[in-house]
Amino acid sequence: MRIEINQRSLANHINIVQKGISSRTTLQILDGILLETVNGKLKLTATDLEIGIETYVDCNIIEEGSIVVNSRIFGDIIKKLPDSNINILVKDNNININCENSEFNILGNGANEYPELPTIVNQNSFSMPVDLFKSAIRQTVFATTQDETRPILTGVLLEVDRGMGSFVALDGYRLALKNIPIDSKEDVKIVIPGRVLGELNKILEDDEKELIITIAPGHVIFNIGETLVFSRLLEGQFLNYKDIIRKDHKTKIVVDRKAFQDSLERASLLTKEEKANLIKLNLMDDQIIIKSNSEIGNVHEQISSEHEGDIINIAFNSKYIIDGIKVIDAEEIELYFMGSLNPCIIKPVSDDNYTYLVLPVRLAQEDY
Repeated sequence: MRIEINQRSLANHINIVQKGISSRTTLQILDGILLETVNGKLKLTATDLEIGIETYVDCNIIEEGSIVVNSRIFGDIIKKLPDSNINILVKDNNININCENSEFNILGNGANEYPELPTIVNQNSFSMPVDLFKSAIRQTVFATTQDETRPILTGVLLEVDRGMGSFVALDGYRLALKNIPIDSKEDVKIVIPGRVLGELNKILEDDEKELIITIAPGHVIFNIGETLVFSRLLEGQFLNYKDIIRKDHKTKIVVDRKAFQDSLERASLLTKEEKANLIKLNLMDDQIIIKSNSEIGNVHEQISSEHEGDIINIAFNSKYIIDGIKVIDAEEIELYFMGSLNPCIIKPVSDDNYTYLVLPVRLAQEDY
């Protein structure tokens, strides 16, 4: 293989495919990026067998070919080279990289050893705006669990029913649900690994308009123009989230989102992880009192609110309630309560497309 390619373009595409490489792999070949000339372009591929990424970059092909090169070494070299044209020559699994006054010679591996990404048959495709997709990931993926003993909850459920798509994540302590319109002729119910969605969110550029999603047995493929992201789907029964979100409530609070978030974050400064990051809320007639205490000291915060219904004393893990509030874009939020032992439901004011549910921490009444 012999090609001439722009340094900046190649570095950008290496950065994209490196998101498909896991630091935990036991197969040495998966530490590498597959380089191959395809249809007048250089195709870069990386996979850890859960996520796979292939991307195409323009180049001048002098001689066709392919090679697998160590991702870290190759990436570091290309990123450090000057912003100029790079000449790459592959001969007998040796790679010569030449750019202005710099020359590297490194060893590679044969491309025939590299695993193939899935071939797509029996597919169902639909598209959605990139900005809506990114907001759905941002507002849900943080609520997936990191506990590998419950693998289905490490992913986000994507459910499409009669033109409405629901992204759902839950970890046993909180639930995040985002609804967006999706133009799909078929109903869909798949669970996508949270890590894949997190990496995809980093790859998606704000100027991209449409994302094409293709679903095939056991896999989903995200098409972003010159880049394809492949992911295996998680298997298992996702919890029936609709049964968890209750419609009835005894107390409704409306509060300024930023002021509430700032107060919670200040109160959480004195919380301890071994004590469940505990903060206590007293929901009064026209104000919320936020308290936290530890061996170091205590904090008392007070903010105004609109209050309907019962007065409630309730406690939360501060991390769980802050996580949900800070991804909401609205200026004001609504909080719904059914007593101090039932979940709190948080929504943007006048917007039913996002719902966040968080379980309280049980405390004896005298502990408030």
